[in-house]
Amino acid sequence: MSGQFATTTLTRTATVAGGVFAPGHLGELTQYVPFELVDDVLEGTHTVQARVRCLPSRVGVYFLLALGLFPALGYRRVWDKLVAGLHGLDLHVPSEKALRDLRRRLGPAPLKMLFEVLAGPLAQPSTPGVRYRHWRTVAFDGCSSIKAPDQPRIRSLLGKVQHHWGLAGYPVLRLTVLCETGTRGLLGAVFGPTSTGETTQASRLLPLLSPQMLLLADRGFDGDSLLGAIADTGAQLLVRISSKRRPAVMATLPDGSYLTRFNGLDLRIIEADVTVTTSAGQRIGGRYRLATTLLDHRADPAETLVRLYHERWEIESAFYSLRHTLLTGRVLRSCDAPGLEQELWALLILYQALRRAMVDAVESVPGTDPDRASFTVALQVARDLVVCATGVLPDSTNTPVAGRITDAVLAALLPSRRPRISARKVKCPTSRYPANPTTAHPLTSQKIARLDIEIHRETLKPNNQSASSSPSGQAGQGRRNQVLQLLRAAQDRTWHATEIAKVLGWENYRSVCAQLGYWAKEGLLQKVARATYILAPAWMHNDHQQPAQPTPLTGLSAS
Repeated sequence: MSGQFATTTLTRTATVAGGVFAPGHLGELTQYVPFELVDDVLEGTHTVQARVRCLPSRVGVYFLLALGLFPALGYRRVWDKLVAGLHGLDLHVPSEKALRDLRRRLGPAPLKMLFEVLAGPLAQPSTPGVRYRHWRTVAFDGCSSIKAPDQPRIRSLLGKVQHHWGLAGYPVLRLTVLCETGTRGLLGAVFGPTSTGETTQASRLLPLLSPQMLLLADRGFDGDSLLGAIADTGAQLLVRISSKRRPAVMATLPDGSYLTRFNGLDLRIIEADVTVTTSAGQRIGGRYRLATTLLDHRADPAETLVRLYHERWEIESAFYSLRHTLLTGRVLRSCDAPGLEQELWALLILYQALRRAMVDAVESVPGTDPDRASFTVALQVARDLVVCATGVLPDSTNTPVAGRITDAVLAALLPSRRPRISARKVKCPTSRYPANPTTAHPLTSQKIARLDIEIHRETLKPNNQSASSSPSGQAGQGRRNQVLQLLRAAQDRTWHATEIAKVLGWENYRSVCAQLGYWAKEGLLQKVARATYILAPAWMHNDHQQPAQPTPLTGLSAS
């Protein structure tokens, strides 16, 4: 029994900055946000303290980051976490007002610059799940569920969302990020009131794209001008487009996809029916229409791109980690516009530092997918190391960063990603009764037993409807494809509007001229004289990687 009362004495050594700078640390994450970087940012934004007193500016930056690590604690309790592992040092104990004044003195500028320095791709090219062929897969999307305090200054800045049952409880802001799908690291971020649309914010992230990237995006980002701006950056794109759009069929390809043009941009359209069979035997399906600048059907088969598009959902996991794991669903603490901006930049810095630590951990074991790293594990260990002031500075051997966060992440790797389908429902409904009880999606997450992808093959069909209908409807789509097929069959001659109307059996000549002019503005046709057109030069004698010839329309001739 005496062995049960044996004791062990542990001695721990902590190395931190000296003097009043000692509380300025973030545990082991300090190695990803080092002192030298923070000092350089402070100097670049002209926010270095005029005189060194009890609360230098560098300490203020780390204090702001620590506020994000402990969102449920007040200023003094967070300060206690920073100095808990610094026993024996004669440190000043600031008041809450002094800490508030420190935040105001810093402002949002140094935090914004610090995030811009840390943001960027995290993984090496050889890391699994990061690249498709030689392109790094990225995605951008918006999140409008981050709540701000319901204070007059915040309401005047953000407003409140209007629902059919009234105003929302808290003002919310919209955060749009460009994310590396393989690691969920951030390449850039833009935020503001929800009155600013996602596409407007996303356009500010376009300078971060490069020709080495493949962008994945949802239906909200399928505007012609935005797609053209993305293509101008040199990046490839794979974007889901709305089912209401009626792309022109310029040429069909053997894999079922077809070539088209949006406002002068050559694209390839893939339409696929995706059907999921759950372990309970339930079948759930839907149609996806994807637009991509990858025009070669042999190098990039349609089914491969449909499966690749699923990687876009990794950005939703990034939002979940930021909104629910890091913030634990809490309301932001700042009650004015500069403080709100400062706090959000600090949260994004903290998120990026954690992701970088997780990527370093999985890359220390070659072949490990970053999806298996747990954000929750990394966050909890990082909090413990702040309290202990452990790993603030690297050891004297100058070895790479590999400490307790790496050990914890590798010891608790998640299993390989399991195919499953989750329930799609409102997280905080106003009623406990579902609005649509007949929805096809399951009410709980289920395993996927089978996944079927059927490529919908587009064919050109004759359409004898009246030409007076709107060109944007289904009838307009059929007439447009008929005209393209007619001009493609005789590329060496010009066609007058009266000839086209006669061959296709259209009666309203005025409507024919209006439609031909509309399609010429889209870049499908070229106007060579009054009411005279030819096929656009880009599609004349150009098979775009030798696609299969379109199926000829019955009843049409070149006479």
